[in-house]
Amino acid sequence: MPTNILIVEDEESILELIAINLKQSGFNPIRAISAEFAEKIVNEALPDLIILDWMLPGMNGIEFAKRLKTNSETKIIPIIMLTAKSEEDNKLLGLNVGADDYMTKPFSPKELIARVKAVLRRKAPEQTQESITQHNLFLDPNKLILKSHNQKVKIGPTEFKLLYFFMRNPDIIFNRNQILDKVWGNQSIIDDRTVDVHIKRLRDCLKATGDDKKIQTVRGLGYRFNED
Repeated sequence: MPTNILIVEDEESILELIAINLKQSGFNPIRAISAEFAEKIVNEALPDLIILDWMLPGMNGIEFAKRLKTNSETKIIPIIMLTAKSEEDNKLLGLNVGADDYMTKPFSPKELIARVKAVLRRKAPEQTQESITQHNLFLDPNKLILKSHNQKVKIGPTEFKLLYFFMRNPDIIFNRNQILDKVWGNQSIIDDRTVDVHIKRLRDCLKATGDDKKIQTVRGLGYRFNED
């Protein structure tokens, strides 16, 4: 269940430094050396977060951020601006166009990773790749491990992602469209009835340990995870 981070940076050494550190931290880095190339990537599939350099060839980072934030589909993507510009006015400009955080070069890779996690935690907590425990159930999203009563449970990747989402949001009722948006993301070809299929598969995975009853159907509304 990788979290996709788009890096838009024209300096190859910095691009690779960021990508390596993201990879080591359990994220899936996607590289782009220009805003124009990044725009094509975003149009194909929305990343979970963008690390965006200010000074880029062609369209600069500020203009690209403006485009993203004025588009109804892409405005939800969190942005961390990364640039050599350190003056207060420049920081304010970056934040005013919709950036969620701002770092200046040179930067600490560890601090950048910490800020990535902090932004994701605020914007999309299900994307932080942190393990979670609810009573007897334990999930490790980095290793795709599910345990019940400390015993491993066999589960498919989509069912794992679905369970992780539910466990991060216990007792909240979600309809099919909300689940599609949060679990499948920007994949419009997926039909909302697909949710029903994977809910059944998830319950089948949990049946042997008696945890299938935690996935409850709320008639006329949707589904929820009962943490009791």
